[in-house]
Amino acid sequence: MLVLTALVTIVAAVIQRVTGLAFVLVLIGPIVLVYGPVEGVTIAVLLAVIASLFAVPSAWRDVDWPRTLWLLGAGLVAAPLGALTAAALPQTALLLLIGAMGVLALSVQWLGPVARHVRGRPGAIGAGALAGFMHASSGLSGPALASFALGDDWPQRRFAASAQIVFLGYGAVSVALRGLPAAPLPDLAVLAACTAGGMILGAFAARRVPLALARRVMLLCAWAGTLVVLGRATASLIA
Repeated sequence: MLVLTALVTIVAAVIQRVTGLAFVLVLIGPIVLVYGPVEGVTIAVLLAVIASLFAVPSAWRDVDWPRTLWLLGAGLVAAPLGALTAAALPQTALLLLIGAMGVLALSVQWLGPVARHVRGRPGAIGAGALAGFMHASSGLSGPALASFALGDDWPQRRFAASAQIVFLGYGAVSVALRGLPAAPLPDLAVLAACTAGGMILGAFAARRVPLALARRVMLLCAWAGTLVVLGRATASLIA
């Protein structure tokens, strides 16, 4: 199972480097199944911080700081509530929450009409608060950020670059709130190395892999993982 999770971690990191998004979205299904909903999310959030640290240097020049700071500030205020929610829920309910957030993340491409109302400073504050809550509870902050980017007509390149700063900030606070993973140190070392290796590999892949292909692979992996998580939660309810 560690080998499978390590392979998915590499794929998630490559996709993150090519598209600027979706590291946790691709990883969340397998890692939650292997380590459980609490520990799995804690590990995913920590690995996402490592991925963002690799992505920030190349993205720095394109960061849109006014939007970024509003999203980041609102998210950091809401993050403690997300961490408390995750700690208070029983395992089955937490699996359902993670699965539901995964479906929301994967459905954001169809939220265009709704996203058009999420714009300007009020939109940034609302989207940032929701994203911070989701990141601390499940690691999945992308839907709210993507909705704001759509509504505010944020150019893709600037949004993807700015998202790395936002993910890094949310991730650092989420790790502080949730604590470090309790998984065996060799497991964490392997997954951290796979994250770093995937980001380096992704830097080369970004020059050769079409963005559309990377997005299709991301959607396939993310839907598969999300549906398996929801299936496990449903089975726990029935049992």
